Amino acid sequence: MLHSPTGHMDKLQQMKNTVQLCIDSRKDQLHSLSRDIWSHPELSGKETYAHDRLVRFFSEEDPTWTVLSHYKLPTAFCASWGPVGDVDGDPVLNVGFLCEYDALPGIGHACGHNLIAEVGAAAAVGLKAALENQTGVPAPVKITVLGTPAEEDIGAKIDLLKAGAFNDVDLVFMAHPAQQDASFLPCVAVSVKYYGKASHAAAYPWEGVNALDAAVLAYNNISVLRQQLQPEWRLHGIITHGGERPNIIPAYSELQFYLRTPLVKDLCDLRAKAEACFRAAAVATGCKVEITYPCHACYNILPNATLETLYKNNGKSLGIEFPEQPANFSGSTDFGNVSFIVPGIHPFFYICTNALNHTEEYTEAAGAEKAQLYTLRTAKALAMTAVDVVCSPDLLSQVREDFSLAKLKMEK
Repeated sequence: MLHSPTGHMDKLQQMKNTVQLCIDSRKDQLHSLSRDIWSHPELSGKETYAHDRLVRFFSEEDPTWTVLSHYKLPTAFCASWGPVGDVDGDPVLNVGFLCEYDALPGIGHACGHNLIAEVGAAAAVGLKAALENQTGVPAPVKITVLGTPAEEDIGAKIDLLKAGAFNDVDLVFMAHPAQQDASFLPCVAVSVKYYGKASHAAAYPWEGVNALDAAVLAYNNISVLRQQLQPEWRLHGIITHGGERPNIIPAYSELQFYLRTPLVKDLCDLRAKAEACFRAAAVATGCKVEITYPCHACYNILPNATLETLYKNNGKSLGIEFPEQPANFSGSTDFGNVSFIVPGIHPFFYICTNALNHTEEYTEAAGAEKAQLYTLRTAKALAMTAVDVVCSPDLLSQVREDFSLAKLKMEK
């Protein structure tokens, strides 16, 4: 950027200061954005209000963004700015920030996706402010914000990957509220349906084939299986349909389960074990069984040591405290699939609550004003990390090398 190391560091710090000043100057707008989304919780794939609110944030409040609504999916969007830079002939470095905004049934934003949307928007406008009027960046830089709906249900980032939404993105950043820094697990959802034969439960039960018995046996089979699973594996679910009336032998039942493992390659083993449990229940009861996988399988997040170190250094400069040994967090995310395609980082941030995700208490915390300090601090750290990388070709090379090595390690 500048010829002398001292000049480079001074300019870098100036840009990071600009990030912080910009985000602080727009804190009321950003809080209003996340609060509006929090106040209008919408389920996966139905996030019409959140989509429109975020599109309006980028298109009306700052017309320098190019905004595409309903981008490849009905409730996804794309906002882009740039490229900026004065280096002729060099490829554009496209920095991506992701927003999530779907809620959970019955309990609203109990996973804090309204704050994920705020972090993505804040980090993007912060980086934009740092890059505006800069003439010394090593390569032209573009900023892309992708609104990625339906994380909780179908993993729509995987659909966006398949649709080419990430094809020209070089780096990707997002952050998720949690209790502390954590790592997510791969996950696949499975739907199990049993088909039997209805009959009067009192008059002639021998004529029936009880689909509820099959569901109960399957549930118990899975419970027995758990004691033989590896400590980090998770298998959990519910019976979603068990019959119509007590005096009718159920002809149909349904279960839904989630299967999770730390590594993608272990999912096949867990899946085979679970399917054996489901099929055994069908054999025992005489029911027919239908096993389907309605959602995409979410991968583990591919680590990137360089981005993680940069983020921690920037976070510490802002007062973020990181535990020495991050705890495992038994959740899953479609960001993992993105991380296998594009180098990225997905840190987790505290929002001033001891409540657990997916609880009513966490819903309240995600909408509280006291969460704003932590949310905007995280957005600053993400944008500052992006500043480090776009201003240093050596760091960018290290990020890409980490990405390639991590993929090779996962494939072994």
